[in-house]
Amino acid sequence: MSLAPALLTAVLLTAGCAGQSDDPEPPSKSASSSATPHGYVEGATEAAEQQSRLLLGDSATGETRVLDLITGKAHTTAPRAGVTALTTDGRFGYFHGTEGTHVLDSGAWMVDHGDHVHYYRAKIQEVGELPGGTGTNVRSDAGVTVVTGADGKARVHARADLEKGSTGTPVGLPGTYAAPVVPYAEHLVALTEDGAGPAKVNVLDRSGKRVASLEPECADPKGDAVTRRGIVLGCADGALLVHEDDGAFSAEEIPYGEGVPKTERATEFRLRPGSTTLTAPAGEDAVWVLDVTERTWTRVETGPVVAANTAGEGAPLLVLETDGALHGYDTATGKETAVTRPLLKNASEAATGEAPAPVIEVDRSRAYVNDPAGRRVHEIDYNDDLRVARTFDLDVRPSLMVETGR
Repeated sequence: MSLAPALLTAVLLTAGCAGQSDDPEPPSKSASSSATPHGYVEGATEAAEQQSRLLLGDSATGETRVLDLITGKAHTTAPRAGVTALTTDGRFGYFHGTEGTHVLDSGAWMVDHGDHVHYYRAKIQEVGELPGGTGTNVRSDAGVTVVTGADGKARVHARADLEKGSTGTPVGLPGTYAAPVVPYAEHLVALTEDGAGPAKVNVLDRSGKRVASLEPECADPKGDAVTRRGIVLGCADGALLVHEDDGAFSAEEIPYGEGVPKTERATEFRLRPGSTTLTAPAGEDAVWVLDVTERTWTRVETGPVVAANTAGEGAPLLVLETDGALHGYDTATGKETAVTRPLLKNASEAATGEAPAPVIEVDRSRAYVNDPAGRRVHEIDYNDDLRVARTFDLDVRPSLMVETGR
């Protein structure tokens, strides 16, 4: 079965910008199709500002919430027993459980056309279940969503189906893969292993046919992130940057520059969507900052790390440490620039795995830190000495959190 017609439709629907009117209101019934406003999406309201929402899950009870950061209201959504992880692609939340992955449409997203951005809000809705238990990974772009199971098998879903409230009929990719398959530049980037050697970096079309194999290879791949400069893949000796230019793909090494013990490798990247600055723990008491534009790694010595993130160039490195406080660091000098009061009571237990590990979600003006034991989320103005701007009290333990609408 070919994905081409569905994917072409999805690309046309999600990427097209035909008109130039900035009117966010839907056209009247008498309006012709040529009068459809620029960026119009059926069933959604366009806004001038980012419409962020936090998806929250209580891994102990299965209770879930959607916290609207515009109104400050928390909406109750269907409980999900057995959920162990929560991820997002900027619009959809993926509640990963032992038996499968539930998809929730948060009703908040953005479309970036390079020279301008559209922000949308719509109703929250349940989409459905994706097969695949623990270890399943989901990666998306404007056209497709790819689900890679713990067994290395991958399935491609047309993004337009999810937007219509259905998981649709996926198309399976041939073979198995050593890491999550990542959609990029209307293709798929997939790593394959042959024996005990490094993983080979392959570029596939959306039906799974290989169109290019890239050098160098990636030893022991762990971690990936999509940036404006390309896809970053974590490898044993640093990172590979997979980049597309005018239809041609290439891979470039960004080495650490020195030997790094396995326990201090960057294996899980965090970043603000759209940024080219990535963070990852570098052992227990330091954080890696990867500047993709400059192709450089910086190791920032911190206190004991629970979570880390940054908004990007010029913004502080944000590190939640075992004292329960959020610390800000200058990535150029490594010096601490600000610190909050303790926000979490049991952060030290989170660092050792004895309690749910919180995360730091970052957008263009605020950061969010979840406090499961305190049943709350803190909003931080990282441009104002880490000022606590708001605190949202909840009726669930938000042990899982992602931000959508960015």
